[in-house]
This record gives sequence, C-alpha cells and structure tokens, in this order.
Amino acid sequence: MERGESVAFTRYEDGRALPDHGSVIREGLVRLHVNGIELARLMCSPIELDRLALGFLRAEQVISGLDDVRRIVVCPSMTCVDVWLHDADWVPPGKPVLTSGCGGGVTFADITANASPLTSSLAVTPGQISRLMMALLAGGEDRQRGTHASNETLLAVEEDVGRHNTIDRLWGRFMQEGRATRDCIVLSTGRISSEMLLKAARMEVPVVVSRSSPTSLSVALAESWGITLIGYVRRTSLNVYTGGYRVAEE
Repeated sequence: MERGESVAFTRYEDGRALPDHGSVIREGLVRLHVNGIELARLMCSPIELDRLALGFLRAEQVISGLDDVRRIVVCPSMTCVDVWLHDADWVPPGKPVLTSGCGGGVTFADITANASPLTSSLAVTPGQISRLMMALLAGGEDRQRGTHASNETLLAVEEDVGRHNTIDRLWGRFMQEGRATRDCIVLSTGRISSEMLLKAARMEVPVVVSRSSPTSLSVALAESWGITLIGYVRRTSLNVYTGGYRVAEE
C-alpha cells in the first residue's frame, strides 16, 4: 500500500484561490487481536502492520521475542492484525491507559512504577547527535520519523503518523531482522512522551534524542531510569535534560 494518498485542495497565492492537489500521509484505525481477543485499537499509518504489531506487543511485554509468536496475519483491508501465540492460555493485561502520544497512544504498563536504572558505557558528543539528526531529517519532516542509530550510522528509519508508533516499528523491525536494540540511540522528530521513554527503556536504549522537546514526566522518568534525554537538536546546538555524563564535549 502506498504511504501517501492524493487529495484535492485549494491553494491561495497573492489572495487568489487556485485548485491544486497533492499527497498526504495515510492514517487509519487498526485493531490488534491476540489469540482471537481484541487487545488494542491503534491509530497509525496502515503499512507494514506486522512490524508495528510485533513491536507493540514486545514493548507491552506480551511477548519476549519472535519465538513466542506462532502466526501473524494482516487482513487485506489493512484494518486488523491477528497474532497467535504458542501460549494458548495467554490472558490479556489489565485496563489500558490512554497516553499523550499523537493519534491516541495506549499502554498497559504502570509508567510511574519503579524500575532499575539502565547501565551502559555508551558515550556521545553534541556533534555526533546533531549529524545523526540532520541525516534523519534529510528525508523530510512531513511525517513522524524515528530511527535507531549507532555511532554516526542510521541503522533503521521508520515512519508513522504517530511518533510513539515509530518506536514500536523500530523494535518490530529489529526483531524480524534478528538484531539487538541494547546500547543504540533512538532519535525522533517528534516530542518525547513518557510512553515513548518507557518503550526506549525496555529496549535498553541509553540515549533518547528529539528534534522537539520532552515532557516533564519523561524528564523525571529519564532521570530515574538512567537514560540520557536530549531535545531541541539543531545543527549547532541541543539541550541535555538528563544523563549528561554520557555527553562529552567536542
């Protein structure tokens, strides 16, 4: 399925109305079923839904890896994903929590629960982070982008209408490709919410970076969980909110 959809609109130029058309990113409601039970409804870009579903289930600790999954089926209409586990006695988690993620994020986790601080020897420099962000933005800013990076290499880039979905897509992709997420860097073009920080913590990612700002709760959680949180990355500047010991001057 195409990532964009052509729409007609009216463009105003020097006060004159001109008919025009262009592409907008697709968005739709997708139902995620596990063992025949509806677990969640996700507002997302209806593409590569198997990757999104796997990452979401891993982030919510429904699965610990691909070995837990017996079968995954994406319906032809791209409006539902059915995941079948080897564990036929799987029981759905408690009530979901609606998060601040754009598009209406959802999690079953207690985000404020205590967690062990993340230990990592990873170190970065401001120049390295800025160069990675500029590389991520080179593809345009018309949609939310998330990437996994190591040193100064973008390992994977995922796109979605929801910034939280990009993190799930990254984890799902890494699972499918048999790669580990630990000690990588996550970069996002969107604001870092507490839900996104939780996903990064469970991925054992020690450095989370945004083109925009973090929320107050994500700053508090990053401090508690030992994550380096960086925001407002520009070509020659950035803000380090927590974990400054991982950021070395040039």
